[in-house]
Amino acid sequence: MRRREFIAGLGSAAAWPVVARGQKPGRTPIIGCMVSTNASAWAPRISAFVQRLRQLGWIEGQTVAIEYRWAEGRYDRFAEIAAELVRLKVDVIVTAATAPVLAAKQATSIIPIVFAVSGDPVGSGLVASLARPGGNVTGLSLQQAEVGSKRLELLREIVPDLRRLAIIANVSSPMIVLEVQEVETKARSLALEVVTLKIDGPDDISRAFEIANQAKSDALYVCSDPLTSTNRGRIYAAAQSARLPTVSSEKDHVDAGALVSYGPNFPDLFRRAAEYVDKILRGAKPSVPVEQATKFDLVINLRTARVLGLTVPATVLARADEVIE
Repeated sequence: MRRREFIAGLGSAAAWPVVARGQKPGRTPIIGCMVSTNASAWAPRISAFVQRLRQLGWIEGQTVAIEYRWAEGRYDRFAEIAAELVRLKVDVIVTAATAPVLAAKQATSIIPIVFAVSGDPVGSGLVASLARPGGNVTGLSLQQAEVGSKRLELLREIVPDLRRLAIIANVSSPMIVLEVQEVETKARSLALEVVTLKIDGPDDISRAFEIANQAKSDALYVCSDPLTSTNRGRIYAAAQSARLPTVSSEKDHVDAGALVSYGPNFPDLFRRAAEYVDKILRGAKPSVPVEQATKFDLVINLRTARVLGLTVPATVLARADEVIE
């Protein structure tokens, strides 16, 4: 089993030539980083991104500047932040998740946009195709909805008596709608009763748990998006209080108290996003082909399992990439 990855430092690297074609000599390029959640949620991702940039010769504060803007999970902030980054005349915008990428795309058709994470960039209209994205947008696709069924199967392995499933989701996100549909379909194929708890703000979370309790839910599937990630501590505290085993797509959620997560390794995606930024700052057009996530992690929180009185089967533990004890 692999223990928690820890980035001890950013290390040192020799700076490469950093004047990209079209930039004035002596001008320090600027990366605009639109964070859909908050500094806490993105800390491991930002560290991975900055570390990889440094390895490629882009040293923050020396050979490149990074302007960070935090949306705190508020979808109404995306357009405002995108417009601000355009006014700052950044050289490239980096973000993640479909909604902020769409906001950036609406704000500019000129400044290159790199998404470190997008569930379905073609279906959501971010790019024309993976091989030929066209326009000013490219990045990495994680195809989030396609692994929803696997997450539910993992949850059922750990909770074999599962009969009633609650799904908490911000359905204002098109990708989350697709994920919910997939999980609902899978749940019904397993003869599970399903209640979907729709939220569009932090104030909806308490009411969602009231409904889950009224439905006598046995477990909770958390659809990860900027809203649930920003409020993950609150969600998993409530889930443990209600004695609900939980599954999500992100390790950050397990760190916050979820029982299990299965999904792409997000620091890896942000390292790869830095490579896109490197190419663009050195003069490449932003129509670099979209790549897909290749590294998926299963993370289990045994502390949460003990709180819930659950025993995680040895067959599941043996497959885990990381176990929190």
